[in-house]
Formats: sequence, structure tokens, C-alpha cells
Amino acid sequence: MSSVLITGGAGYVGAALVPKLLARGHRVTVLDTYAYGREALAGVRGAANLREVVGDLRSREAVRSALVDCDAVIHLACISNDPSFELDPELGKSINFDAFAPLVADAKAAGIRRFIYASSSSVYGVSEAAAVDEAHPLVPLTDYSKYKMLCEPILLAEQSTTFTTFILRPATVCGYSPRMRFDLSVNILTKDAVTKRKITVFGGSQTRPNIHIEDLCDLYVDLLDQPAAAIGGQILNAGFQNRTIAELAEIARDVVSRELPDGGPIEIVTTPSNDLRSYRVDSERIAERLGFRPRHTIEDAVRDLCTAFRAGRFPWPIDDPRYYNVAVMKRAGQLATA
Repeated sequence: MSSVLITGGAGYVGAALVPKLLARGHRVTVLDTYAYGREALAGVRGAANLREVVGDLRSREAVRSALVDCDAVIHLACISNDPSFELDPELGKSINFDAFAPLVADAKAAGIRRFIYASSSSVYGVSEAAAVDEAHPLVPLTDYSKYKMLCEPILLAEQSTTFTTFILRPATVCGYSPRMRFDLSVNILTKDAVTKRKITVFGGSQTRPNIHIEDLCDLYVDLLDQPAAAIGGQILNAGFQNRTIAELAEIARDVVSRELPDGGPIEIVTTPSNDLRSYRVDSERIAERLGFRPRHTIEDAVRDLCTAFRAGRFPWPIDDPRYYNVAVMKRAGQLATA
């Protein structure tokens, strides 16, 4: 693939993916509303092979404009995570689900040959299984997860020899990105360890699957190079380490203590939680079929964040809404009704 459309290319994953694609020689088009600011792609803005389209996924005009001269689509754009979705369920549905079938139809009409969809491992819901593989029943617990799930058959129905479809179910992503999010488990715990020297754990026994953002972005790049026969019509998990929240807190404490020791000791405080969702994602199938085995650990993600803190890569105060999806959505709602 030589020309790729990244929907949501200025988001948390997109901002880390776009530079990798450009470095590999791909032409990249980004379609994004830039709700979290334009700074995320500042490091590559002006690159000869980068085109930015400021537009809403729900606008057929914007989508069709972004698709011009593209060969592939990596669809990342969505209202991301349960709390953000629940702020405005109708808005979430309109972006995450209602806009999906028109996007797929416009992609086919534009001659796109490969469509990669970022679903979510949250479609499995809660499970007591030792490891949740792709054959596990889908029991989404929230509207966010439900609509992620409902998009999957829409895309798979379009699989053909001229339109390769692939669905990825990533684990929770962690690590540094130019469009930083401090509302994801490992990132939250690390941020609190660095800035407060105190980590609050809600519950702690819940197990969560994790994947480093560098590994996930490398996987997306690789999926553009995979033979169509290897990925066409496939659904695969992408995760690495399954750890309890309590274990994640201990990792964050230990790594930050070593990397940034000058702030003093770091305390872990455990408090009860009503959210006891727990599941472990199995990613052996993607290793067997595509040879994908993550190389970066949770410790690496925490270490990378410490490096970013030291280097001053977070330009705004740590409580700035731009680091938190829910806060940005709340602010947008307030502005819309002002």
C-alpha cells in the first residue's frame, strides 16, 4: 500500500502511527476534527507525503475528499472509551456506528483495496476464562463496546478479492504519544506516581490486557504489507501482558522510583470499587498467523513516560482537559450550549 487514510490520525494512537507510516515511505492522509488540538502532528506537519483533512467522519463530503488517491484505510476515529461515550450516547452512536457503513461504502466506491478497522477487546465483556481468544462469545457491557462489535459484521460482509477487510481487537494501550492521554490505566498510574507520589488503586484485583503503543503502531504498519490472503476477513486480538490493576500500580511505583527518585517515596492506596470487570486477552492467534509478538513491556511504557516528563514533552498543566477525553467532551458540550 502506498497511500493510506488514517481516520482519527491526530488521536492518541494516530499521532504515534502517522510518523511511522511516513518514515516507511507511505503517503498519509489524516481525517480528523482536531478536537484535541493540532499540536499532535506538529512534528511531521509540512512533510511532503502528509495531507491533513479537517473534517467530521459523519460528513460524506469530508470522507470522500479524504479518500481521494488512497489505497488503504486504517479506521481509528471514534468516541473512545466508556466514560466519553456515556456523556452523550447519541453523539457516540452517530460517530462510532452510524458513520461506519457509509465510510465502508465510500471506501469501496473510491477504489480502496484494504480496510483495517480498530475494534476493541472490550467486546468480550467480563470473563472468567483463563484467556479470552477470538472464539470467545461477545458480551459487550456498554454502548461503546456494543457499537464496536456491531461494526465488525458490516465490514466483514464486504470482504472480496478486491477489498481486503481486517478487524483488530487491541488491548488497552499504554505509553507515550504526541497526543497524550492520561485517562488510560498505565498512563494514569504513572502520571500519579510522578506528579503526586501517590497512586490510588480502585479495587485492584481486576485483570486488564495491555499493549504498548509502539507495538500497536508497528502492527498497523505491518498490516499494510501483509498479503491479502493472510489477513482478508480475519479478526485477531492484539495484546501482550495481562496484569491486575494492583500489579500495574506496583510496576508504575517501582519504575518511577528508579527513573525519577528525587520526588520522594511513592505511596499506593487501595480503595473499594464497584467496577470489577476483569478479563485476560489471548493473542496467540496473531502470533501464529502473522508472526506478531510485542517487544515492549508495561515497564517500557512507564519508562517512556518518565523520559517524556523529564524532557518536558507535556506542554500544558497535567490537569489540562486536552489530556483527558472526557474533559474535552464536557468542554465541547459546554461551549455548544453557551
